[in-house]
Amino acid sequence: MNNNQQLQTRQNTINQLFATPVRLLAPMEGLTDPLMRQILTQIASDLDRPYDWSVSEFIRITQHVLPAHVFYKYVPELHHDAKTASGTPIHVQILGSEAQLMAENAAYACELGAPAIDINFGCPAKTVNSHRGGSVLLDEPETMYQIISAVRQAVPAHIPVSAKIRLGYTDTSRMDDIRGAINDSGADWLTIHARTKTQGYKPPAYWDKIQSFNALDIPVIANGEIWNIEHAQNCMTQAGTPHLMLGRGAVTRPDLVAQVDNDTKNSTDSVENTATLLWQDLIAHQIKFLEGEAKNDVVLVGRYKQWLGMLTKGYAEAQTVWESIKREKNKAVIISALQASVRD
Repeated sequence: MNNNQQLQTRQNTINQLFATPVRLLAPMEGLTDPLMRQILTQIASDLDRPYDWSVSEFIRITQHVLPAHVFYKYVPELHHDAKTASGTPIHVQILGSEAQLMAENAAYACELGAPAIDINFGCPAKTVNSHRGGSVLLDEPETMYQIISAVRQAVPAHIPVSAKIRLGYTDTSRMDDIRGAINDSGADWLTIHARTKTQGYKPPAYWDKIQSFNALDIPVIANGEIWNIEHAQNCMTQAGTPHLMLGRGAVTRPDLVAQVDNDTKNSTDSVENTATLLWQDLIAHQIKFLEGEAKNDVVLVGRYKQWLGMLTKGYAEAQTVWESIKREKNKAVIISALQASVRD
């Protein structure tokens, strides 16, 4: 394809992606790793509302073009047409502050099969920010512009490039400058977590602050503090966009994506019957998680307990299981406790 054909292909891809309200699974460092992505996207598919796509945990770019095995470690889906087992596409997210290095790594990720590149300007972690990565760059809109522009120019023209931001670093005083940088950079869409870095994950999220970014001539995806149907509806109304990225709420209630769309479509069917995942139906997925790949069982059990701790906010039954296994290290015992929670 020549360049014009590639540009048209990219625009067609974007039009198709955003033809209906987008629902995507958020990248969350140390949480939505490949195993968790596999489980959550499978549940969404089983509930007949698959995620439109998910995004990998960020891959930190520092000094050189990373070898292929690093990309495969973070995004093993690249071995399978960049999709999870249930068919959900995975976009590759990168994080860093050197425009040329970011561009070179993005181009290599595309060679390995990345269907889209997402650039992280939202991570609030101190260790990341102290090395000029993530949300600290929200205080440097010119650097943001340089990074996005360099990545856009480096990757094949038919592959989309997106950005993820917060409302600002310490406050929202640079929002106009951030919006201008995004506007001029060539980003194909923008995802916004409706809090500043300083606000972290403390409620509330300021969904209404997203509204001004709709002046951009690209789709805007809203994110932050969406735990249930009511939150989703309020977020879409206040942000002025139908597109949502679901994060911790989707881990706490893996059926959230189906519940939100079931409600949005005003289905005449019962939400309970069509969109709700009961605890007993979640057991098999939890066991599959515990049987997944990890460095060792200690890591796997620790990761599972992290998930179970979050599930206690969404399922009363999870609290009972948590109390019985919180000090347990034997995977087989934990699986038995899960199975018993259905029989009790």
